[in-house]
Amino acid sequence: MKKKLYLLILIIAIFISGCSGDRSGYIKYSYEFLGAFDTVVQFIGYAKTRDEFEKMAEIVEKRFLELHKLYDIYNDYEGINNVKTINDNAGIKPVEVSREIIDLILFSKEWYNKTNKKCNIAMGAVLSIWHDYREEGINDPENAKVPPLDMLQEAYKHTDPEKVIVDGEKNTVYLEDKLMRLDVGAVAKGFASELVAKELKEMGYTSFIISSGGNVRTVGKPMESSRNKWGIGIQDPNGNPNDPNDPSLDILYINDLSLVTSGDYQRYYEVGGKRYHHLIDPVTLMPADYFRSVSVMTEDSGLADFMSTTFFLTPYEEGVKLAEALGIDVIWVMDDGTVKATDNAKSMMKNLGGAKNTD
Repeated sequence: MKKKLYLLILIIAIFISGCSGDRSGYIKYSYEFLGAFDTVVQFIGYAKTRDEFEKMAEIVEKRFLELHKLYDIYNDYEGINNVKTINDNAGIKPVEVSREIIDLILFSKEWYNKTNKKCNIAMGAVLSIWHDYREEGINDPENAKVPPLDMLQEAYKHTDPEKVIVDGEKNTVYLEDKLMRLDVGAVAKGFASELVAKELKEMGYTSFIISSGGNVRTVGKPMESSRNKWGIGIQDPNGNPNDPNDPSLDILYINDLSLVTSGDYQRYYEVGGKRYHHLIDPVTLMPADYFRSVSVMTEDSGLADFMSTTFFLTPYEEGVKLAEALGIDVIWVMDDGTVKATDNAKSMMKNLGGAKNTD
């Protein structure tokens, strides 16, 4: 395998408490790799032999790299029509793409219409402006600037998801507006994690975690006699996301669920001492400032990813009503550090709700 294989270790933001017991001869292994979705993808699972785990890990890495190429909006790949190919042909012609792209777009349009329409994969024209200004600001901090509002407003005219035309029979996608651009960053990692998790389950693997930069998908329960739940840490927005020893804000004990967090500390730059992060409110066209972070728990990782962005861009009271209407568990970290959560989410939290990994 390309990267070093680790045996019985803790991985970033995933905290395994209790002794490493033995259930029917299973051993816990972990593996991580770079190159997919601009983050470290970590995979932890139980297997009876090292070879068995390596086979799982190789499937995960190969599949994530494939999906990264398909959902990429910045790069071309020989022999592959990806999201960038769709964008490049906006207003020109439909593009035949793989089913993984068709399904992601249909999924995103469906949930856009089911919710308050805050998370829009057709916002690429606006988000690309913010991306360029952020990159320039990071590379040249002294001359960092905020995009002009009139430029953002002009780009926003080209963000109507109804103009994203999907032909499910021909597997084509066509952007009717030549100035429209897709940006699937709010859902791609979670959607990819869910695809990989389902494929592993179909192969018979039943106890593992996939973690991809704030997106965690758990399957089954730990194969240890000492505990029945996976312990997943919530990043402290004031902490260091790159330090595995940095204390978590709280720990959730879960099985067969996804936990996805959107926060203002992940991708940002500063202008005049003010932080401008990457989660853009479609109303103001500026970074949303309702919360420091929002975490969502659902079984489907793609939905958790989509909804974490949705709730981050939604004022608290409106978000509470939306969470209740959809039956989705949410944790909000307010600007002052206060933590609020739906009742069911609170029941899974170690600090806020007194949950245990043996429950």
